Amino acid sequence: MSTEEERGADAPSRVVDTAEEFDRFVAQAMPDLLDRAAMQTKRFLKETDQWADDVVHEKLALRWGYELVERLLAYGRSEVPCRPLFVLDSLIAKFFSRPEPLCYHKALLSPLGRFLDGLAGRAVVSRDALMALYHHFYGLGQTQLSKVLGFGSVESQRVFKNFERWRQSGWRRTMNETGITESDLDLLDDQKRRNPAQFNAQADRLIRLVQKHYRKSEPDHYLCLPVEKWGEMFHEEYGRDYRVWHLAFCRDCLAQVHGLRAESLSRPSTGRIDLQVYPLKKGGSVVPLWDRLQGREQLWTNTTH
Repeated sequence: MSTEEERGADAPSRVVDTAEEFDRFVAQAMPDLLDRAAMQTKRFLKETDQWADDVVHEKLALRWGYELVERLLAYGRSEVPCRPLFVLDSLIAKFFSRPEPLCYHKALLSPLGRFLDGLAGRAVVSRDALMALYHHFYGLGQTQLSKVLGFGSVESQRVFKNFERWRQSGWRRTMNETGITESDLDLLDDQKRRNPAQFNAQADRLIRLVQKHYRKSEPDHYLCLPVEKWGEMFHEEYGRDYRVWHLAFCRDCLAQVHGLRAESLSRPSTGRIDLQVYPLKKGGSVVPLWDRLQGREQLWTNTTH
């Protein structure tokens, strides 16, 4: 029996030595990883009296299981040599040991709540989703976002690429994984069209809840800053990663930065919530993605991108 086969015989304690070996292990063990994460999520919900034996909670455990495994995929390669299953256990324990976990919140079971939670959860592990969050939450386009964040030409081009990949596959994948249907999106779009002020006010309340939770995924030093510190950061040209991560998940700090960057913007903006249901179309306008696809099946087919 080869060394590889010997290690495979004892998967829970198997050690992987390289990033490539980590990738192979995860690909082979994916069903077990998802089951492990979902079962530990279910156990946590039961132990904290947040569990009911129904389809909604089963789906919730599965969704959180997927997100926890995504964290393993995002960070596990940097931990080699390691035991991947033990790394997953560590990530799960760290996640659920944080105070006030989002987990089960009635307000987030609505189509709007699931939509916002799905976007924010994906943004934790995807730069494309992170940049698109500025559009979906605040209505910012690529050029305006680059100016708000103080990006140069090279970084601005990356923003355009992020938006393009999000249009092509990221948004669709997130909607699929979150379980958002065409009917849900039609409902949200209709609510905004009928009463945009009320719709955005409701979104603002939920966005603050979602941001408060997902900011726990930030590095510990990504704290809220006084306006003077934000001004220094832009003036001295540092902290770009800090700006991108923190401002996407902090409504109040973004409002401060909008004030600092007002002169560079082509149109007045205060960082108010302006929820966008659909991704930004190439060229800068927002249209329902259904109009650009040839049938529902094409949109809702799962993608591996």
